[in-house]
Amino acid sequence: MRVDQLAPTPGSNKAKRRVGRGIGGKGGKTAGAGTKGQQSRGRGKVARGFEGGQMPLKQRVPKLRGFTNPFRVEYSAINLDTIDALDDATIDPDVLIGHGLVRKGAYVKVLARGEVTRKVAVHAHAVSKAAEAAITDAGGSVTLIPLPFKAEGKAGRPAAKGNQFTNR
Repeated sequence: MRVDQLAPTPGSNKAKRRVGRGIGGKGGKTAGAGTKGQQSRGRGKVARGFEGGQMPLKQRVPKLRGFTNPFRVEYSAINLDTIDALDDATIDPDVLIGHGLVRKGAYVKVLARGEVTRKVAVHAHAVSKAAEAAITDAGGSVTLIPLPFKAEGKAGRPAAKGNQFTNR
């Protein structure tokens, strides 16, 4: 056995059919692609995402702009000057609801606009550092009300807002 005698087994290698080379023999004219239609023209393929001339999905759908956090916690802001204007010694969400300053079920956050001139006990869900300092400097006290979704055995964040199309 020599290198020049090496050859594949007879019948194992079949020559590729040469189509589209004239009418003599098989594979002429339409070269096996049939007559007319998309599959007979060019490669028989269309660009990825092409929908036959209809506006493609990737162009029909609007661009996603930004993001909406479904777990955002919204607070109703109450400032120090508002607290000072009330005559109550204890300020809590129920007092604020009674005066029409916040809605029922809203979380209250105390912010530091204005000043407190008297001793007042404040119960709120959140308080800014400057507001807490101003209330304690006036001789008052600040008590944080725990958020209901942070309680033991809860998820630690509020329920998701929106529907199945939010942030899609």
